[in-house]
This record gives sequence, structure tokens and C-alpha cells, in this order.
Amino acid sequence: MKTKNTIGHLSALLTIIIWGTTFISTKILLNDFQPVEILFLRFLIGLLALFVVYPHRLKGTTPKQEGILAAAGLCGICMYYLLENIALTYTMASNVGVIISAAPFFTAILCHLFLKEEERLGANFLIGFVVAMAGIILISFNGSRMELNPMGDVLAVLAAFVWACYSILTRKISSFGYHTILTTRRVFFYGLLFMIPMLFLLDFKLDISRLLRPVPLMNMIYLGLGASALCFVTWNFAVRTLGAVKTSVYIYMVPVITVVTSVLVLRETITFMAVVGIVFTLAGLFLSERKLFVTVQNSIS
Repeated sequence: MKTKNTIGHLSALLTIIIWGTTFISTKILLNDFQPVEILFLRFLIGLLALFVVYPHRLKGTTPKQEGILAAAGLCGICMYYLLENIALTYTMASNVGVIISAAPFFTAILCHLFLKEEERLGANFLIGFVVAMAGIILISFNGSRMELNPMGDVLAVLAAFVWACYSILTRKISSFGYHTILTTRRVFFYGLLFMIPMLFLLDFKLDISRLLRPVPLMNMIYLGLGASALCFVTWNFAVRTLGAVKTSVYIYMVPVITVVTSVLVLRETITFMAVVGIVFTLAGLFLSERKLFVTVQNSIS
């Protein structure tokens, strides 16, 4: 059990490391693609990849289970990413980054209300949330002037809440006992299905020639195979193993990974305030879930 928990923590960490670096690929692809085009193509690639990796059918599901899988696809694949992308058109990316990072708090509240098997919220989690959010604000705004835009900020809050709903649904799906790849693939299918109507509203163009160039192709493959196919499987496995609250706490690390990656890859300058923000964020992560560090340490030693 201890080894399985360690694998769960490592799976969550791997997922966050990859998700924290996807902004580079997305930024590059935005030169040639609309946000909805990137979103649809990456999950289509992810769906096809999961078919190749595990070519088996998901059998024996009940109508209620299919409804939960569909709801997960609507929340985690379609609504979350669309809300996030639309929010970015109304407000600053820093605002969206800070608000989205509140998803673990929403997840903890929903788990406390609806999942009785999850651990009760303690003072450490709440203190850790406050410290981590302070760090994320320092990283995201980095001393710049904060600007509030009601439309964009509300959409970002909705995106964070929708991701929390997805985490709850994923925890419920894990209790079905099906293979993680099979359920993830079904969630992808429903997410793409719900996304189709939005393609006609958000200027989607089916122009595959844009992927004939190496740079767009490699970045789309990275998003499709890495950030979608691999990461959603590892994230869902982590939720299944650790629970929604413990896994969602790793989201605090996304801004940290983003800053470090921007320095290493884009050669951006890291400021003193960003360093302080990283320290605060990691401290908040430690306070929120000290047991995960003890678990990993005991497993290694």
C-alpha cells in the first residue's frame, strides 16, 4: 500500500511537471492555431494514442456510469479548457493563473461535502492554501499592477470550480473498478463530443497543412501525447490512489514549474519576488499535505 501511494504521488508530480511546461507549446501553436483548434486536436491525438496503447473496449458500464463519464468529459475536457481560454481573452493571464490555482480549495470543499471517504479538512490544509495562494500571487503578478475584470475573473473562478467537479467525478469513476486508460479514453470521447458544437462558434478550421511544419507538429504531439494522453491517465491514477484532495494540492506547483521552465527554455529573467513566491508556494504545499513528503521519504529510505 505504501509503495502504491508513492507511485500515486510520483504520478501526480509527473503530471504537474508536464502540465506546467505546456504553456510553451501552447504559446508557439497560437501563432498558427485558434485556442479551440489546439484544444480539439490535442485531445483527438490523445484519444487515438490511448486506443493504440490499450486497444480494448470498455464493457459492462451502466447508464448511470456512462452519465458520470460523460459529465467528467464535459467538465474536465470541454468546459474547463474553454472557460480558461475565454477568460484569457478578457483578463490578464496572471489573474487567471492565480484564480485557477484555487482549484484545490474548491476540490477540498466538494470532497468534504460529497465524498465521505475523503479525509476531513484540517487547519494545515487551510493554512497551506493561504500560504500557497500568497506565493502564487507573487509569482503571477510579480510586482505588476493588479487589474480586475469581472467577466474574465468570473470565468476563471468557474473554470477552477469546474476542475474541482472533474476531480470529484474522477474519484467516483475510480470506484467503478475499470482500467484507468479505458475510463480516461471514454472521458476524452465525451469531451470531444461536447466540444463539437463549439467548433462552429469559435472559428475552427480543419487545415492539417499547418501541421506539416516540424515546430507546430512537434508541439501538437507534445500536447496530445504528453499533456493529454499520458497526463490524464497519470492524474486519474493519482486521484484513484491518493484521493481528490491530496492529488489536487499538486496544482499549487504549476506556477512554480512555469517560472522555472520560462527561465530555462525562454531565457526569461527570474526576479526576487518570483523567488519569494516559489518559496511560499512550496511551503504551502508542504503545510497542506505534510504526509505525502513523509510517505515518499519512508518509501525511499
